[in-house]
Amino acid sequence: MRRISIFSLFLFMILNSAAQQNQWKLIWNDEFDQDGLPNLQKWTYDVGYIANNEKQYYTEERLENLRIEDGLLIIEAHKEPWEGFDYTSGRLITRGLHEWTYGRFEIKAKVPLGVGTWPAIWMLGANIREVGWPKCGEIDIMEHVGFDPNIVHGNIHTRVYNHTRGTNKGNEIELEKPWDNFHVYAVEWFEDRIDFYVDDVKYFTFEKEPDANDDVWPFDKPHYLLLNLAIGGNWGGRQGIDDSVFPHRFYVDYVRVYELNDE
Repeated sequence: MRRISIFSLFLFMILNSAAQQNQWKLIWNDEFDQDGLPNLQKWTYDVGYIANNEKQYYTEERLENLRIEDGLLIIEAHKEPWEGFDYTSGRLITRGLHEWTYGRFEIKAKVPLGVGTWPAIWMLGANIREVGWPKCGEIDIMEHVGFDPNIVHGNIHTRVYNHTRGTNKGNEIELEKPWDNFHVYAVEWFEDRIDFYVDDVKYFTFEKEPDANDDVWPFDKPHYLLLNLAIGGNWGGRQGIDDSVFPHRFYVDYVRVYELNDE
């Protein structure tokens, strides 16, 4: 009887995994298989100083900060003077090129190690220029701050729920040396909830409240993807910046976007 029980459990796990895989259909991806600058049909750049009291200047089409090499996207931060700033880095976005409402967003990545680093994989509402932040909505698929190296975070921000009001919703998960190992960071975004995963382990769900308006749930409109490595800032720089360990590299193996398979 014990063998049957173990076999049944094993079979269930296989079938359940297969069902999960068949649930989603790949609709967009970047496997970063062409060395050089990122594909401008898939990505564009945020340039300059953006927000959050971060200390880096985001450059454009500069291989030292953003390049594809040996099948990996490398976002590299340097301590160097640039346009009045002391650090350079890179920030890729899909705004204006590719935007989505609902789906599975899956990114395999390895974070840097060092106090003062703040890599992120996230999404913003495509209407941000019209309504501003946080009303546009923000989905943080993965955030990592170097002063707390074994922890990664998933968060959402809306007009009602955001960190400036102390009301943001999110959770964290402990990983073993995420700077040494690649992990798969993902969200599954539905009409009524957003589920957050690391390596297929769900660790947070944000559910749509009954009768929620745009201030609570702006997640029924298109969002775009962002990949960046910030230095310092309100969160990343909370314990300072260790200048002795530059440059820093944030590695991304692939980005894949899926929609629900209705077949």
